Amino acid sequence: MRKPFVVLAVLAVGAIGVGYWWTHAPTNGTPNAEAPPVPVLVAAAKAEDVPIILRGLGTVTAYNTVPLKSRVQGAVAEINFREGQDVKTGDLLIQIDPRPYEAALAQAKANLAKDQAALANAQVDLQRYAKLLTQNFAPEQEYATQKALVDQDQATIQADQAAIRAAALNVDYASIRSPVDGVTGIRRVDLGVMIQANSTQTLVVVTQIEPIYVIFTLPEADIGRVREAMAKDRLRVLAYASNDQKEIAAGVLDLVDNSVNQNTGTVQLKAEFANKDRSLWPGQFVNAHLVLHSVHDGVTVPTAAIQTGPNGSFAYVVGDDSRVHMRPIKIVQTENNRALIGSGLKAGERVVVAGEYLLDEGTKVQATQATGTPAGGEHGTVPLDVEADP
Repeated sequence: MRKPFVVLAVLAVGAIGVGYWWTHAPTNGTPNAEAPPVPVLVAAAKAEDVPIILRGLGTVTAYNTVPLKSRVQGAVAEINFREGQDVKTGDLLIQIDPRPYEAALAQAKANLAKDQAALANAQVDLQRYAKLLTQNFAPEQEYATQKALVDQDQATIQADQAAIRAAALNVDYASIRSPVDGVTGIRRVDLGVMIQANSTQTLVVVTQIEPIYVIFTLPEADIGRVREAMAKDRLRVLAYASNDQKEIAAGVLDLVDNSVNQNTGTVQLKAEFANKDRSLWPGQFVNAHLVLHSVHDGVTVPTAAIQTGPNGSFAYVVGDDSRVHMRPIKIVQTENNRALIGSGLKAGERVVVAGEYLLDEGTKVQATQATGTPAGGEHGTVPLDVEADP
């Protein structure tokens, strides 16, 4: 009965001895050898001028949008534009048949001439009555009656002149001209069509796109920062394409709206763009980048160097002993694959931008300088697609 227990005790002691040897045995002749360094790519923190940017989703809005309608009735006699044509202020676009209004104008002018002749005759009679009255050869009543006739003829002249202006205005209204410099849209009327006066029918829309506006929104919490910056200088606004990667145009901020949308907690802002190259088009959606100011010699690192832990953002900083240290950092903003650091890093310090998955505090690394730029999105931590210098 004792032999099995003796055998088991011997086997247990042997297992403990093998385990101790396995964990404490020398490797390559070196006792307690350290794990090999972890290969990583590193980049140096840089000091550079960095613009502080607020982003908002915006819509391109025409400087002026004018739907042309007719103030007079008549048939369309001429269409003097092509759809999509550039037009100048005063260019004749549509001609309504003016002949009825020209005839009315001629009649008004004829009435004026007739009434002017009657007035001239009445004034001559009034002068004669005035002379006779001074010599007591004419009753005073006849003089008063003649004077009233002169006043009546003068009022008739004024009415004729008003009729002429009204008739001339109708003749002018028959010629529909562009009120602004702009671009014509789709034509909505044809030759010969009868147009009603002051109807809701739009004949064509002329849109002014040079300059042009972008209206975008920002959170109400940013209003104070924006107004403070506006008090110092005019603020630049950059319009980016929908992918937020390509800059389309640059303009200046015009105003902050006078109220906050209580449903969304946002405020509208309006920026003006010269738009000489017509890169912006009415109705287009853009990403607006409002440049508040620039930070001089701000510390920046690639966004791939930013890690997130339980206590917030940090970066692996490579020390002179080739060991990494987890450094808490404060991020001000990320822009164009680079993060502006508010605190935690100094210019020249090396941070890990690839290979961080095997790292921990104090891990020894084999650092290789990274070249190129991180691939992927513009914000946050993204993998590097770079080549390493040997």
